[in-house]
Amino acid sequence: MTLAAVSDAGPLIHLAEIDSLELLSAFDTLLIPETVYEEIERGGVPDGIFDLSYELVEADESRLGDEDLDAGERAAIAVAEERNVVLLTDDLAAREAASDADVEVRGSIGVIALGYGRGLLDRDEAASRMRALQRETSLFVTEAVVERGIRMLDEQ
Repeated sequence: MTLAAVSDAGPLIHLAEIDSLELLSAFDTLLIPETVYEEIERGGVPDGIFDLSYELVEADESRLGDEDLDAGERAAIAVAEERNVVLLTDDLAAREAASDADVEVRGSIGVIALGYGRGLLDRDEAASRMRALQRETSLFVTEAVVERGIRMLDEQ
């Protein structure tokens, strides 16, 4: 099964903060909207992004919806809808907007779980990285969400 995804800035930043960008290679195709790349460029492109295989894409401006979201989130959702790929985001409002548009969504914890499922890391390492997301990154994630992610590992 070929797995393709488009990412907004959140997972790129948060996974980089725990040296886990390589887990994005669990996707056969990774798309990054130009708007998102410009956002992360302004904050300093995370180490490791140049080691990833990804395609810079343009979002169809006519598809950009929800004004409550930032430009990168809107672009990523538009690309996800247009190309029927998974949206990677850690933003709750973006998750909700994508779900309303019937787009499959995964956050950074879901990327770690996928990396485990695809054999990129063992269960203990996956659980450790999920906990690191909570402790060592700018991502706000509750203990309950981390524990649910770890339970997902055991269900795979």
